[in-house]
Amino acid sequence: MNDKRLTGILEFLQAAEQLKDTIRSGSTRKGRPESTAEHSWRLALLVLLLERDLRGVDFPKLLKLCLVHDLGEAISGDIPAPDQKPGDDRQERERRDFQTLCAPLPRDLAESLTALWDEYAQAQTVEARFAKALDKTETILQHQLMPPPSVGFYEFNLTYGREHTDYHPLTRQIRQQADEGTLALIRSLESKPA
Repeated sequence: MNDKRLTGILEFLQAAEQLKDTIRSGSTRKGRPESTAEHSWRLALLVLLLERDLRGVDFPKLLKLCLVHDLGEAISGDIPAPDQKPGDDRQERERRDFQTLCAPLPRDLAESLTALWDEYAQAQTVEARFAKALDKTETILQHQLMPPPSVGFYEFNLTYGREHTDYHPLTRQIRQQADEGTLALIRSLESKPA
């Protein structure tokens, strides 16, 4: 590998590290704010655990989509799902930020990663649709581990990302179990004295 190519790769990697400090609205089970990097790692782990059941899916591509899908957030941060609005420029901003992050990369790598990011954003391929569905599900599952925020928070989870999680029988099955966990948390909070 020539030095210029390696330098660009390492510069990108160092910049992508910012994702570790990009805080999401959720937290860990101990209440520490969760980073976007942690979310992406757990999403990739979920995909790895489901590999055997993802028939007809280009598994390496699916993993790649999961690893790059939130990289643009390393620059401008995460917008919590309840704060996202139709017509906001969130996706365009994240794509610009992603391209800024990819700027040091050799052209072939930057184009390859951007194509993956675009594929995820458009959610037209089997792999991108699975990535979107599992991304939403991972978030819901993480919310179940957090110190309980409120009934309203959990009620939001019951509708969050439904258009993506209803994609496939497997994603519907996972979502059903996630929703059952969310409903159990709601019942638990409602039964506590005020």
